[in-house]
Amino acid sequence: MKSKTAKRRVTLVIVYALLFGFGLVFALPFIWLVGTSLKADDAVFEFPPYWIPSRKERVEIDGRARGVFTLAADEQRLKVARLGETPQGVRVRVLEPAARAGEELLVTDEQLAPVRHLFFRWENYPRALKTFPFLLYTRNTLYIAVLVVIGTLLSASIVAYGFSRITWPGRNIIFILVLATMMLPDQALVLPRFIMFRHMGWIGTFKPLVVPAFFGTAFDIFLLRQFFLTLPGELSDAARIDGCSELGILWRIIMPLSKPALATVALLTFIWAWLDFMGPLVYLNDESMYTLALGLAAFLGRHGADWSGLMAAGTVVIAPIIVIFFFAQRTFIRGIALTGMKG
Repeated sequence: MKSKTAKRRVTLVIVYALLFGFGLVFALPFIWLVGTSLKADDAVFEFPPYWIPSRKERVEIDGRARGVFTLAADEQRLKVARLGETPQGVRVRVLEPAARAGEELLVTDEQLAPVRHLFFRWENYPRALKTFPFLLYTRNTLYIAVLVVIGTLLSASIVAYGFSRITWPGRNIIFILVLATMMLPDQALVLPRFIMFRHMGWIGTFKPLVVPAFFGTAFDIFLLRQFFLTLPGELSDAARIDGCSELGILWRIIMPLSKPALATVALLTFIWAWLDFMGPLVYLNDESMYTLALGLAAFLGRHGADWSGLMAAGTVVIAPIIVIFFFAQRTFIRGIALTGMKG
């Protein structure tokens, strides 16, 4: 019994270690994004890179700022200032210990390690957000994302209800055709959609980004259909006997019982709409209608050398997604798990 318990603990430790390792790998880009957003501009491309924002210590000697380094020499760790390079090596002046202060040495670059101190450049954030109309782009993005979420939930739930709770001729064939549309790469549909929306006079408006959501997407329909199939059919039969219409069954019975699946679809749709770059890039041509994704691209074009500012703006743009996922993760995971129970 003790042997089984010990093996189980070892297995759990290995599993958690692997999960932590994989999680850290996926989190590294975000950690680098946040770390870079708090660095000084001259520290962004330092090699080897520093994950925690810091800056090199400097000291003024002979009217010039000199970098401060540590040096192991004569079985001592010295604190030195780099004075310059000579054909024989790098000339440094000892700062500490006090007994050797002022002594000059010739060393190699490999012997010197820069002295760094924690330094968070918080002013990168207000500076970055002042360089483009952040509030206007946030309002545009939120407007599009909310309408897309509402349209997707309404259309996908109605279609999924028809595929899962109502029996009609050709239902399975039509459902397979709907699933087949997921095989089409989105890039292949950009030009036909653009031509269609141009003939409709929708280019330069939010309509091409919002209206298609009210006609459902194959993935969301599939996700909700799978969840609806897990609900007992007796609930619908009892409601029909009581005279409830199909829309009434969907609204009063199915929807309240499908909150985890609906929350999952809403969260995935909101993330996609919030971060969508291709759609706004193709259909919007007025800067006052830009979304945050387009705003970041414009920031890169105008202030390409300001990498710390770009990283700060990127962190602010992605922060709402992280916060929403943090609070909705339990419902989201439950919805994903339940939608795969029955096919």
